[in-house]
Amino acid sequence: MRSFEDVRELALGHHPDLDERLKEYYTPRSRDEIRAVPDDRWLAEMTKRVFQSGFVWKVIDAKWDGFEAAFDGFDPARVGFYSDEDVERLISDTRIVRNGQKIMATIENAQMIQDVVAEHGSFGAFLADWPVDDQIGLQDFLGKKGSRLGGMTGQYVLRFSGWDAFILSGDVVAALIREGVIDKTPTSKKAKAAVQDAFNHWRAESGQPQALISRTLAMSIG
Repeated sequence: MRSFEDVRELALGHHPDLDERLKEYYTPRSRDEIRAVPDDRWLAEMTKRVFQSGFVWKVIDAKWDGFEAAFDGFDPARVGFYSDEDVERLISDTRIVRNGQKIMATIENAQMIQDVVAEHGSFGAFLADWPVDDQIGLQDFLGKKGSRLGGMTGQYVLRFSGWDAFILSGDVVAALIREGVIDKTPTSKKAKAAVQDAFNHWRAESGQPQALISRTLAMSIG
């Protein structure tokens, strides 16, 4: 496995304007900033990424004000208690994309957030306290306790909400294979642990956030 500086040199070889390109990507929030994010914004972020999965993102973006109104501002305490009548209302609401399974996922994720709030005080506090060197464990939690938050969707929730997350895109996986970290898309516990170990190593070595390391790996492919 190369040093992060060597990976960065590969990326610079493909993209001489690497530093400018990296500025376009999300900077992770501080723990205090994550802690301060209201619970409704976490449910909104989860919902947006769930509805964008397998769909045209810009369509969801264009309808987002409608989503906010239809889901009562994504208040988890309210959405988590939606009735069958509320589900029927949403399925016929033209302000949103009317996907029954994803509507149900939003309700289930509201319930998950409420469970976390009962134990940790807020969902932001829970995420702020989760160690950055165990993103794989956090992804497993979201995948098991949440609805439709496994795989890339959970990674996007973390990244776009400001948690310091890597994204296992095709290019990042290709870079990890090139570096000998894994030999294919990681699905086993052993392979996922190897990915986490690699990011932990590069983060300690470089002092850079996982999000930036992830993007640099992707750009080292081409």
